[in-house]
Amino acid sequence: MTATRELLAEPLELRCGAVLPHRIAKAALSEQLGDRRNRPTRELAELYRTWAGGGAGLLVSGNVMVDPAALGEPRNVALPTVADPADFRPWARSVDGTGARLWVQLNHPGRQSPRFLSRQPVAPSAVPFAERGVRTAFAAPRALTGDEIEAIIDRFARAARTFVDAGFSGVQLHGAHGYLISQFLSPLTNLRDDAWGRDRSRFLLEVVRRVRTAVGDSVPVSVKLNSADFQRGGFTEDESLRVVRALGEAGIDLLEVSGGTYEKAAMMGAGAVRESTTRREAYFLDYAAKARRVSDVALMVTGGFTTAEGMAEALRSGALDVIGLGRPLTVDPALPARLLSGEDVRAERLCPRTGIRLADSLLEIQWHTQQLHRVAAGKPADRGRGAWRTLAQGGISDPLNAFRRVRG
Repeated sequence: MTATRELLAEPLELRCGAVLPHRIAKAALSEQLGDRRNRPTRELAELYRTWAGGGAGLLVSGNVMVDPAALGEPRNVALPTVADPADFRPWARSVDGTGARLWVQLNHPGRQSPRFLSRQPVAPSAVPFAERGVRTAFAAPRALTGDEIEAIIDRFARAARTFVDAGFSGVQLHGAHGYLISQFLSPLTNLRDDAWGRDRSRFLLEVVRRVRTAVGDSVPVSVKLNSADFQRGGFTEDESLRVVRALGEAGIDLLEVSGGTYEKAAMMGAGAVRESTTRREAYFLDYAAKARRVSDVALMVTGGFTTAEGMAEALRSGALDVIGLGRPLTVDPALPARLLSGEDVRAERLCPRTGIRLADSLLEIQWHTQQLHRVAAGKPADRGRGAWRTLAQGGISDPLNAFRRVRG
């Protein structure tokens, strides 16, 4: 146990020279704790103060949208047209005195902006969702013009600079889960015949380049990338590995591995998980080992880890450098400190089930969101919260129809 604890507690120096205090990170979770003007609330700062006090060495924020007119969910924090770093400074200061590093995750939803938030979202190409239930929740997008693409890239860069000026110590670009960057990468959603379509990685790499220019060489820049979309004809593992190589050459500091889209939600553990993957306690370890062979960029894997020994074994294998924990921290914010102290504790997944597939997909999101909202309000997690109570509190009287309307 001592060797396991020492391995988890080992600092990690990134390419830019910044140092993570140890190997356990709080991965991004969408908090939905912005105010009516999409600014961070006191509750959001309290949530991160609690997580930082719970021992996570790296805290990656949930979706911060670079355009307030393009939201993925209600109450997303978003960068206003005229941005003032002071609006985000209390959130940045929530980790002061803990040693934790707070990074902002920047995102644009593209076509994944629900109908009640955007009647005509934008995307690389005018491709609606194929799955009927999801298509009901999202309007068909229109294709971006070349000038609009350039403007969105500039928004990413301006947002990165604003948050660094506010006191955030790093930036992550959300290039996974079917959001706009991921849409540019996929041959299913990027049908363009211009330069943005002939090289589908161009958008991501240009965002990385301009963000790096905006924040300088000493600020960590990270990308969250799909290992694959897990859709027939979509972004494949081989394509993803080529992007990993290009991102390493572009000088990013940390790559977080994930996978799936709203239509194929591998990032949530949806569907069957191979026995070998379950045994090694992480969904994307096999891919991480392949990514390690094409780039020496530091790697973070999130999802499926349950024990300190399983985490240490993954680190010991050399396939990754950082362990990402997400939903388990909504019920046990102090889990990182407990793991680092050598306590025999597990990362628990306590969300109940109804047995109805579509309802359970919505329930998985709502149950954990309600838990983190309790933490943000200074309350303990409600570990025994039931499935139907959770759905009812979310305003769901018919979970199947509601899921078709607002899945996200």
